[in-house]
Amino acid sequence: MEVYYTFCFLGAVSVFLAFLNQRILRAQTTIAITTGALVLSLVVTGLGKLGLVELRTWVDQLLPLLNLQDILLKGMLGFLLFAGSLHIDLLELRNQKLEISLLVIVGTLISTFVVGALLYWLLLIINMPVAFVYCLLFGALISPTDPIAVLAIMKNLKAPEQVSIQVEGESLFNDGFGIVLFTVIYALAFEGSQPTVPAVAELFATEALGGTLLGLVIGGIFHWLICSTDDHSLELLLTLAIPSAGFSLAHILGVSGALAMVVSGIIIGNFTRERGFSRVSQHELDNFWSITEDFLNGLLFLLVGLFLITIDLRPLDYLLMAAGIIIVLLARVLAVGVPFLYLKSRRNYHPYTGRILIWGGLRGSLALALAMSLPAGSAFVQGQDLRYLWVVMTYGVVLFSIVVQGSTIAPLIRRSREFAEPESTVQSS
Repeated sequence: MEVYYTFCFLGAVSVFLAFLNQRILRAQTTIAITTGALVLSLVVTGLGKLGLVELRTWVDQLLPLLNLQDILLKGMLGFLLFAGSLHIDLLELRNQKLEISLLVIVGTLISTFVVGALLYWLLLIINMPVAFVYCLLFGALISPTDPIAVLAIMKNLKAPEQVSIQVEGESLFNDGFGIVLFTVIYALAFEGSQPTVPAVAELFATEALGGTLLGLVIGGIFHWLICSTDDHSLELLLTLAIPSAGFSLAHILGVSGALAMVVSGIIIGNFTRERGFSRVSQHELDNFWSITEDFLNGLLFLLVGLFLITIDLRPLDYLLMAAGIIIVLLARVLAVGVPFLYLKSRRNYHPYTGRILIWGGLRGSLALALAMSLPAGSAFVQGQDLRYLWVVMTYGVVLFSIVVQGSTIAPLIRRSREFAEPESTVQSS
């Protein structure tokens, strides 16, 4: 029960931090919660080194909750992706399908290999040689933009519609592709397997296409169920069953639960909302999932900030974290810039599209969870566990992404509103 009590306590802390932020700072809530948790982590760590706090006790109590691999990938992710996808406009998504597809596939591949190559070169220079495949593995886990971080930060900023759907659509759909890419490189790095084209195609079909198909099935079934009842409470309970039972079913079947939740959420948000919910029920639906999303986001970002307590940073770690931030940003510039060299020849874009996509490509708890999924003790660099190094670098990138990029994207978006939306008609070939 101690884990449950700690969970409840941290949930209350996240709500309290959100309240203080609303009353005093008025910053973006997730940024304020993460920053508050970081300050708490530094205070507790400092008091522990002074012998005033039993730091080991804090760590032992928090470790079960800071196992983001389980708490996020096997639980909270389904609820957060479903809640976020409820508000995606399917028509706008279809209009931006080429942009989103290129950013998800081409952009993620470019970023993975650029990050891997630059990291390999950097570690070679500082006399910490690491096999290229391990550097590629870091590139694969850090390259996909995090749907949780992106949706949480972009939710209330009201970016231009064309840009907003590109940022949100990329973050929602590159999760499936990114995890498949990570899985392939993981097998090559730790299992000694040689991924062939048929094997990669089968893995992609199982994860991505299987998850999409499951999402269509779940969305269709619950669309019919919701449309068959006029009980407002039952309608909400039915939507709650999708990210709970549906996400669990995806894991049992071995398909992408993330894509299943995104697809089913888009169905419920675009079709069931109008046909199965009355005006009053639509308002209740929005309120219910907005509150659920805010609470889980607050708790998750609190855990990200508190994760610092579990890391005993050395001087070299700060250098690696700074290098990781620069490398990931350079890779992001190329991952966005290369696809848009082609896209700009086909249609007009908002003047701030590139800048918002680059700076708004946030990394969050999903990358940290993937880094934590690496096996401990399987590879070492000068006596240091490679898993520890990748977790530290990932944490540095995630903190910079949430606190710095997240807090500075708002002025960029405000300036972008001064420009009219360009016409989006595709040039005839």
